[in-house]
Amino acid sequence: MASTTSLVVAQILPAHHSHPKAHTSKHAPVALPTRRQCLLFLTATTSLKAMEMPSRAQDIPLFGLRKSLKKAEQEAELIVKEGFEAADKGIVAVEKGVETAEKGVEAVEKGVEAAEKEIETAVSFSGLAQAGVVAGAEVIGVLITTSVVNGILGPEPQKS
Repeated sequence: MASTTSLVVAQILPAHHSHPKAHTSKHAPVALPTRRQCLLFLTATTSLKAMEMPSRAQDIPLFGLRKSLKKAEQEAELIVKEGFEAADKGIVAVEKGVETAEKGVEAVEKGVEAAEKEIETAVSFSGLAQAGVVAGAEVIGVLITTSVVNGILGPEPQKS
């Protein structure tokens, strides 16, 4: 930017020509810029300076909304980041809980299988023994139903 400023100044202000007569005892008159040149120079330098400096509207209290908006965005990003971290920790804890539950289910399955084997060995009879048990259960069932039916109907009154 400094080179463009000096370039503009060189274009606006006329160059001083040295005359052969200027080296004599008389001093050469200095050419001053005209009003138009001064106005153009002032406008050019002002516009160049304005381009060099970024605007700082966020520093003005009225326009400080951008600054507070940036702060709010940063805080929101921080909250979201903390939320993701907490969710990751929760997922890890749930995974551990699931693994523990799976181990518990496996242990219960082993217990059920062991109980089934014990029941099979305790109840294992020969075919003749099973038939005897079934016949005894049927006899007991007939006796119970007979007593229930007699209890409901009761003895029949005798007619004279």
